[in-house]
Amino acid sequence: MSPLKRQILLVTVIAAAIMELIDTSIVNVALNYMSGNLGATLEDVSWVITSYAIANVIIIPMTSFLVNNLGRRNYYIGSIILFTFCSFMCGNATSIWELVAFRFMQGLGGGALLSVSAVVVYELFPKEKQATASALFGIGIFIGPTIGPTLGGYITENYSWPWIFYINIPIGITAAISCMFFLYEPLIKQIRQIDWAGIILLIIGIGSLQVVLERGETDDWFAAGYIVVLTITAIVSLTAFVLWELTTENPVVNLSILRFRSLSIAAVLTFITGMGMYTSIYLTPVVAQRLLGFTPTQSGLLLLPGSIVAVLALILTGKLLQKGVSPALIVLFGFLSFIYFNWSMSRINLETPAIDITLNLVFRAIGMALLTVPLGTLAVSSLEAKDMPQGTAFNNMMRQLGGSFGISIINTYVARRIASHRMDLITHINEENPISVSRIKAYTSAFQQKGFNIFDARQQAMQLMEKLVVKQSSFSSYLDGYFLIGLFFAVVLPLLFFVAKRDKKRPLVIPSSDH
Repeated sequence: MSPLKRQILLVTVIAAAIMELIDTSIVNVALNYMSGNLGATLEDVSWVITSYAIANVIIIPMTSFLVNNLGRRNYYIGSIILFTFCSFMCGNATSIWELVAFRFMQGLGGGALLSVSAVVVYELFPKEKQATASALFGIGIFIGPTIGPTLGGYITENYSWPWIFYINIPIGITAAISCMFFLYEPLIKQIRQIDWAGIILLIIGIGSLQVVLERGETDDWFAAGYIVVLTITAIVSLTAFVLWELTTENPVVNLSILRFRSLSIAAVLTFITGMGMYTSIYLTPVVAQRLLGFTPTQSGLLLLPGSIVAVLALILTGKLLQKGVSPALIVLFGFLSFIYFNWSMSRINLETPAIDITLNLVFRAIGMALLTVPLGTLAVSSLEAKDMPQGTAFNNMMRQLGGSFGISIINTYVARRIASHRMDLITHINEENPISVSRIKAYTSAFQQKGFNIFDARQQAMQLMEKLVVKQSSFSSYLDGYFLIGLFFAVVLPLLFFVAKRDKKRPLVIPSSDH
């Protein structure tokens, strides 16, 4: 392949991967607009996010199986076309459930745009430049989810919500045409017997689990009958899936590779990393916009310096790996950076300036940069070449599941902590507390000066105190959420001691496919 064709293909597959990642978060800021336009409740319209997440988690572990049976070129181009067509249909949806259906199919199409894109990037570089390949892909992977909410907010505020889907169309069409000309089929493999039982059990199990995680807090968990049914369904289906995949001759997901300690431990660490990645992107805009009064654009700018630092850190990480630095050592520093980020965010207050939050987010960015490539390297460090696609796909699934579990845990934890913090604050608002008495008198006086009589002024003052209590309770609860995620990172940190020593006889593999 000529240098020009190689560069075109490189830009194409990275753009396709970024497009898919942006769509994981771009709709979050548009839910209110969708609700009003489609005449749906916020609970119903949140399925726009849920359906995409379910489809992604289902398809990611099947990517290697589909590539082997359909051919990488056919599967990748078909996925781009499906993703692009469904993006158009999402923008044209006239009802909420039509939008949810096409959003689900969009997620199925997007599954290949991560793992396969990364494999192509990896193959386009010679062995001595694999660090550069990983860094390039890592930059796109890191930036995608970061700019999603900011881009979605700008488009929704200045145009209309369908355009958050329409912007995918020219990118998708260009990517499909480019791949038709330049994407090659590296190896033609004989089609294996299709593991339909495994596929069905995986879809039912993961699908049920994702719905429980995404909707549990909204519908008060096991108080809702369908949550109970889906929880039982998920447990039974996933248990049957594991037993089946370990005994069948041609499994859709080769679970036997979990016998390798490096992959098993890396999967746990990747799960926690997914929790940190997705919960931080979820919590930070909420705190910034709802409680600190930032606009969507300002919230996005908080993340920008960290993204720039992450680019440099990703390049440095790749070079360190190529020089033989242990992936476990780099992961250690990544975990420590993320622990510090969560600890520092748990200590901010309503008067904290934007620059302090930005500096905290720089540590988040460094942590993510130090974890992205080394965890993938650690995961496949003891695998045979034939098992690496399955290993990286499994690792990808663990990251997505970690994100789903993390957001679900945080939503539940924050809701419970709000009640606790509210009770603590209310107990201090009484006549024996001179601070609260003085504050109420000041508010009452201010309302009297605006023309309210003493009775109405007193009521207004108490309502204002209630708003302050709600705001502070919510703020403190979100900070508790940061602390909890940091605690999860600290708890699993000792696992690194079990993979600290690398077999130096085995060549170091830097799989850009694990993102």
